[in-house]
Amino acid sequence: MDEHALLVVMSVFVFVAALALIIQAGFLFGIYKATRAMQDNVTRVLPKVESLVSSSQTVVEDGRIRVAELTAKVHTLLDTTNRQMQTVDGFLTDAAARGRGQMDRAEMFLDDAMGRAQDTVQLVHGTVITPIRQINGLATGVKAALQFFLRGNRPSPDRATVDEEMFI
Repeated sequence: MDEHALLVVMSVFVFVAALALIIQAGFLFGIYKATRAMQDNVTRVLPKVESLVSSSQTVVEDGRIRVAELTAKVHTLLDTTNRQMQTVDGFLTDAAARGRGQMDRAEMFLDDAMGRAQDTVQLVHGTVITPIRQINGLATGVKAALQFFLRGNRPSPDRATVDEEMFI
């Protein structure tokens, strides 16, 4: 390549490079303007954000204090409830044990009463009813004997008729 063409090519590349630098400078100026506008907006909003952060911090601190108080009350309530449940559990356990004891005593009482009633029935049967039956049997025998002896040797017509009918 000759020198003249080389100079033209180099001039074109230098011109393109200069144009690229001018465009970059324009972009940088635009970025500078956008940054300035954003800085102005941030400067205007910053006091509001700071007051919001400050009030948020006070609300968070107040919330922490209230949560701590609430947590302490809940723990106290849970401890009291636990003690009350233990008391109720002890009461129910004691009542169940006493109830079982009373049921055992009632069962023993009923068993004893039934045993005594059976003994009484056997005693009455052995000492009262059996002699009454014996006396009744003896009285029936005496009555039959008296009837036989008082009737004499002759059979009554009714008796004779009954005897005869049995053999016919």
